[in-house]
Amino acid sequence: MAIERSNLLSMMKLSIKVLIQSSLSLGRTLDSEYPPLQQFFIVLEHCLKHGLKAKKSFIGQNKSIWGPLELVEKLCPESVNIATSARDLPGIKTGLGRARAWLHLALMQKTVADYMKALLDRKDLLSEFYDSGALMVEEEGAVIGGLLVGLNVIDANLCIKGEDLDSQVGVIDFSLYLKDPAKSETPKNDAKMTAILDQKHYIEELNRHLSGTVTDLQAKMDSIEKNNKKLSEELTAATDRINSLREEQEQLRKENETILQSSQNKEEAALQDSQVELETYKQTRQGLDEMYNVVWKQYKEEKRIRQELERELELQVGLKQEMEVAMRLLEKDTHEKQDTLAALRLQLDQVKTLNLQMFHKAQVDAQEYTVSFCLAWPLRQNSDKDMRVELEGKVDALQKQLTDLDTQRLGLENELRTEREQRQSLQKALQQEQDNSIELRTQLQQLQGLHAELQDLKHEKRQLQQTCGQQEQALQEMGLHLSQSKLKMEDFKEVNKALKGHAWLKDDEATQCKQCEKEFSIARRKHHCRNCGDIYCNCCSSNELALPSYPRPVRVCDVCHALLLQRSSSTAS
Repeated sequence: MAIERSNLLSMMKLSIKVLIQSSLSLGRTLDSEYPPLQQFFIVLEHCLKHGLKAKKSFIGQNKSIWGPLELVEKLCPESVNIATSARDLPGIKTGLGRARAWLHLALMQKTVADYMKALLDRKDLLSEFYDSGALMVEEEGAVIGGLLVGLNVIDANLCIKGEDLDSQVGVIDFSLYLKDPAKSETPKNDAKMTAILDQKHYIEELNRHLSGTVTDLQAKMDSIEKNNKKLSEELTAATDRINSLREEQEQLRKENETILQSSQNKEEAALQDSQVELETYKQTRQGLDEMYNVVWKQYKEEKRIRQELERELELQVGLKQEMEVAMRLLEKDTHEKQDTLAALRLQLDQVKTLNLQMFHKAQVDAQEYTVSFCLAWPLRQNSDKDMRVELEGKVDALQKQLTDLDTQRLGLENELRTEREQRQSLQKALQQEQDNSIELRTQLQQLQGLHAELQDLKHEKRQLQQTCGQQEQALQEMGLHLSQSKLKMEDFKEVNKALKGHAWLKDDEATQCKQCEKEFSIARRKHHCRNCGDIYCNCCSSNELALPSYPRPVRVCDVCHALLLQRSSSTAS
């Protein structure tokens, strides 16, 4: 790689030296058929190909120097034209052909050294296209960049379109550098050959220039003929348009009077309608305000009644809950007393059975006692007395218990009767409370219905307010429209007055300016005012304004200029 770099550097030095010396001795512009120039491009192409990486594709591996040369477009924005021209050249299909075209164009512009220096300074970008040890990424590349600066003294005129740059074989011809100067032709023959070649190139360039001029003139002739046809058609169309515009102007003059009359009638009718609508609107708004006040008072009264009913309903609900609790407690007491009464009755029955048993037992004991008394009276006299006393005490105690139980039973029955009466009274009160609650619920439903009606009335009021606002806006817009229509009427009147009173003054009828009364001459020319139609000099008609009948600002006199400015300012205000 080092030997190849040194050989390529030597060949580049030799080719640049021979090219500069021969071009200076020749003393003319070089063309693409000049052998030293061809050999220089071949050597430069070999230098660019040295150590170039092969790109893999579907077809196979491809080595092209167009890839690194495309980087110059990014590094130097002024080289965009060269790269675009190289891409767009017809007949060039390969990257090698585009690279050769790029080198030819850069040499003609004397920018090969600048572009190669910018490319050689970016080793990081060149490493994507070249292997390590390639000439472009080593010091030899920088030396070649410095050698290319000498080519700026060469003037080259290269024709690229006709050449087949894709299939040229880049072989270095060493015979060009090995010629013996002693055996070369004499300077006289060289001068003759140079003169002949110069004449040949001059004639070829002259023929090329003449052929291009002929084609340009032919194209210009065709375009002029087309333009003439278009202009003649446009002239006929313009004359027809002028005639139609004149007819339209007559029709507009006739329609102007009818429009003025109809607009006046419409304006009067619109004013009357707006006044009637304003009165009806005021009346409807007053009625709506009164209706809203009445509804608002009703709503406040119903709201107060509803709040009182809600408070009363809450009290009734609290009383109902207390009565239910009292009813539960009363039922509980009645059940307990009924249980107590049943237990007392059971005890009374047990006492009665016990009394019967004691009575029967006392009879049996009495019989036994009589028998035993007859048998053993003297022995048991004392014991009988004690037993009798004991039995009488027991009987008295039982009778006392029985009377106590009867009194207790009577008291419980009386309490039960009173509790039943209280329960019946509580049930009646509960029924009344239920009836009151039902009535309150119906009243609450009525209040809810009234609230819904009030909401509907509010919604209707909002809608009416919106319609009122829209009507007010419509009245404002109508007033604005009426004011605009008045201004338009004034404009129509002024235009009509201008059309009737002012005519387009002919050039022959005016000999002096209407304002300054100076005579017209070659130096003081005549100018028409596009508004009034009179003729003025340049000093009195130097203003321009936009008129409705013209698409762009036109010349007007000083009087019309002041009048139109005053009218436009009043219209804007």
